[in-house]
Amino acid sequence: MTAITWVLAADGSRARIFETQGLKLDLRQVEDFRNPAPRTAETAEKDRERFARTVADFLERSRLHQRFDRLRLAVEPRFLGLLREHLSSETRKLVYEEVDRDVSNMDARDIGRHLDRP
Repeated sequence: MTAITWVLAADGSRARIFETQGLKLDLRQVEDFRNPAPRTAETAEKDRERFARTVADFLERSRLHQRFDRLRLAVEPRFLGLLREHLSSETRKLVYEEVDRDVSNMDARDIGRHLDRP
């Protein structure tokens, strides 16, 4: 049976999750989260923190329901740090690649091409 890989493309305002079989980059979007908080300077960091927790909680629930076997993260650098803080150790064990770039607004084909580069 081929392993299911999820690719998380995220920044502090949007997180998209794609699914593919194995390590191929034939991505199919399964979720699209948007941070509902207004973007203001004084609340931005708290809202980003809350959004990171929301995304991490979703990944945790999905891991518990065995929706994926591996996880690739393509996440904006500041948000990646926040996200790491909220991922459980079990979920972190499934992360096999981290790319600290914001690709969250690219279409699936461009994300695949971007991640396929060395």
